[in-house]
Amino acid sequence: MGGAGFIPYGRQDITEDDIDAVVAVLRSDFLTQGPKVPEFETAIAHATGSSHAVAVNSATSALHVACLALGLGPGGLVWTAPNTFVATANVARLCGADVDFVDIRASDYCMDPAALEAKLAAADRKPDILIPVHFAGQSADMKAIGAIAKAHGIRVIEDASHCIGADYNGRPVGACEFSDICVFSFHPVKIITTAEGGAATTQDAGLAARMGLFRSHGVTRDPALMETESAEPWEYDQVALGLNYRMTEMQAALGVTQAARLPEVVAHRQRMAERYHARLADLPLILPWQNPDGASALHLYPILIDTDKTDRTRRAVFDHLRANGIGVNVHYIPVHTQPDYRRLGFARGDFPVSEWYYARAISIPLYYGLDEDKQDRVVAALQAALA
Repeated sequence: MGGAGFIPYGRQDITEDDIDAVVAVLRSDFLTQGPKVPEFETAIAHATGSSHAVAVNSATSALHVACLALGLGPGGLVWTAPNTFVATANVARLCGADVDFVDIRASDYCMDPAALEAKLAAADRKPDILIPVHFAGQSADMKAIGAIAKAHGIRVIEDASHCIGADYNGRPVGACEFSDICVFSFHPVKIITTAEGGAATTQDAGLAARMGLFRSHGVTRDPALMETESAEPWEYDQVALGLNYRMTEMQAALGVTQAARLPEVVAHRQRMAERYHARLADLPLILPWQNPDGASALHLYPILIDTDKTDRTRRAVFDHLRANGIGVNVHYIPVHTQPDYRRLGFARGDFPVSEWYYARAISIPLYYGLDEDKQDRVVAALQAALA
């Protein structure tokens, strides 16, 4: 599906500076493990107000090394939100741990602090790690979630895959004010891209070092970490069971030039969202809510069909938009309803707010290259679909 008249829900924006940066790497001495990855890490640390950033080949990898750095393993337990891509939950299982879910709020579609507190009060087994998911570019209520986690001695990883460039509580998302580690995605439909790629930020030098170790086979040549005495200059030690999650120099070079445009990209998304708010206000839709404690990076613009005000179904609206060249999508199918998770004992009805949201949601186009003419086409198609 595509063509000149097709408007996708999201896409990358690549400039000549981006292309030149990647070509320069291809003409250089390093395609991997060169100077561009540390440069990109510095850019992400600066953008997020964190002391350390560890770049990897995907946000899934970033979540995985974050869990490993916090000591998650067999016998461990992670709680996350059902309204996310499956990777957030899968990383717990890849560590040999168990996973469970906390339902979302009907306002921001992120983990509900009240549901978290109630689940902890009733739990026979408390999680080792909590992974709240920041949805559509907006932070979860981390002040409340962080306070609850701290009171129960639970470590926190923010899944901020949607959230680079967002603010919360007066600071950039990624500053880890209420968490141990924060993870970002740079997939092509995200706010900035490295083609595939991710990063984990933290204020803890020890956690950063452990994540760096796990991303590269658990292998080190650092004399402070090596266990081999009087090592020869060519020797290295594997001191942990790691993986190959390294980011390439080409990806990092693209990330450096993309990160330089981050404020401009987010500002454009916010302007487009304001236009949507104004033009869709009279339709039978539930529009995205903005937490006054933050500013969304607007990775997605999810609308909900207000079934109290229209008898049009989500499927009918979805099909009408697709038939008219509007590449809408749905984010997300609740993880606990996936077949692989139903085999673990989860069932439909377990997390009703997530299921309520999913049954009505459509993500409409929002990306840096979306202009007012294209946006007006989306609005007109929605008006016709809901007529």
